[in-house]
Amino acid sequence: MQTLIIPAVKIRQGDLILFSCGFKVSDLIRKNFYAVETLDPAEENKGYQRLLNKGRAKKLADYIVDGMDSKEAFLPTSIFIATHKVIAHDPATNSITFDLDEVGPFSVVDGQHRLEGLRLAAEKDDRVKEFMVSVNIAVEMPHIHQMCHFYIVNSTQKSVDKSVEQRIVGRLTELIDTDDDAPKLPSWIERSVRRGDDEKALRIADFLNTADGSPWYHKIEMANQIISGTAIKQKSFVKIVIKNVLNASNPLGGKDIQVDRVQRLLLNYWKAIAAILDPDNQDSVLFKYNGCELFHKFSHVFFTFMENQPDRKQETMQSVLLQMFDNVTGDFSGVGHPDYWRSGGPVSGMNASALMKVIGDLSSSLHGIGKLAKSGSDDL
Repeated sequence: MQTLIIPAVKIRQGDLILFSCGFKVSDLIRKNFYAVETLDPAEENKGYQRLLNKGRAKKLADYIVDGMDSKEAFLPTSIFIATHKVIAHDPATNSITFDLDEVGPFSVVDGQHRLEGLRLAAEKDDRVKEFMVSVNIAVEMPHIHQMCHFYIVNSTQKSVDKSVEQRIVGRLTELIDTDDDAPKLPSWIERSVRRGDDEKALRIADFLNTADGSPWYHKIEMANQIISGTAIKQKSFVKIVIKNVLNASNPLGGKDIQVDRVQRLLLNYWKAIAAILDPDNQDSVLFKYNGCELFHKFSHVFFTFMENQPDRKQETMQSVLLQMFDNVTGDFSGVGHPDYWRSGGPVSGMNASALMKVIGDLSSSLHGIGKLAKSGSDDL
């Protein structure tokens, strides 16, 4: 048994019960005291925390160790941990008593870098183990509440990586109306959750990033992933999809969107584009920010045109795109050639204004094809 008796003040905030305590570092770094649930994009509904920044933790450790001699180490901000279990509180002594083997490990809602920094400092200097730290413990808090409070704390007090935020909002969208334990969210967060844009865009991103034969296969760097060979970060990809694909003006978007269908259509669309502009899978910027932005923005025009085509197969889309690229004139007449998309080529340095001009020329070319097709059918 690891029984701890800690002085604590009981605080009630609505339905939330907190115990405000002071712990020695030696208690905090005990085996099984805390666990950090790091978000894993590869496993659905696993974790919610950002990746540990080891440099940030080491910097804190150095500060704490340096402050031992001068007695100037100062760490006033409370660490926030939580458990879904009950902890006994004695109002007569203002203390809590718990067996760590039964209650632990506590989930770290806020403060993983402080905890890691303190652990590293204690390894360097035994005196750090006596250093006292302010800790708030939330009890009887379901896992979904812990995730929400992490999001709330980091949305209102300090920034959290946008990719991690998108994952949390996406997961809350799936749970908010179906999970009995779902908490009340701040209005600005609830609006985003109920809209469901992050959840839909993430499903699209995950599909394109993992589907066999997808030109986007493993080109999107997902939340908490640090891998080489990716072309764009999840946060940028999702933002582009929300802005350009899921809006009501795009035939793929609207409130009645069928995400499974959009996934398949976008897969065919990008297969057709890649077959023309990146046939050899070379060093192309097609899958960098500019290419992603351009062709997702252009999807509104393209899929409107495709409504008059016999089907939405890759071959049909590729045929339309080839005709469109062949029909482009002016400054961007080379946009349909792979060399135009090579790293360091014309697209690499384009700003938003230039991208809009390219889209304008592509749209004009596509409309020209439509007029020719209509004229030909009228002559029959």
